[in-house]
Amino acid sequence: MFYGSYKNTLDAKGRLIVPKQFREQLGSEFMITRGLDGCLFAYPMDEWTVFEEKLSKLPLTNKDARKVVRFFASGATLCEGDKQGRGLIPENLREFAGMQKDVVVEGSMKRVELWAREKYVDATSADEIDESMEALDGLDIDL
Repeated sequence: MFYGSYKNTLDAKGRLIVPKQFREQLGSEFMITRGLDGCLFAYPMDEWTVFEEKLSKLPLTNKDARKVVRFFASGATLCEGDKQGRGLIPENLREFAGMQKDVVVEGSMKRVELWAREKYVDATSADEIDESMEALDGLDIDL
């Protein structure tokens, strides 16, 4: 499981140093794809396989299912970490997430989220959490 939040920066080539706390769990190869709310998702290969299987079970005849599969699959890229713990984030994914230099790397249980720092501050506003918790009320989540 991935927990915690770390501030980092992209280098001139678009590489990001993966926080030491996440490197071992992500492994030397992991998948990065477009995420929700304007971030990127990074998955260890075993979790990516589980996610991929769920996507592949969506009905091809359903237009919304095709959109969801297309969104995640077309943005997916295999990322290989180097000896310094850096991984290249492809330009198309950096553009999608609005990443220029400052990045927040956040553990999100089974995946890692990569955020442009400005977007992260907006997306994690404490003012909105009460609303979100109320919206989840019927899902039998006992906190």
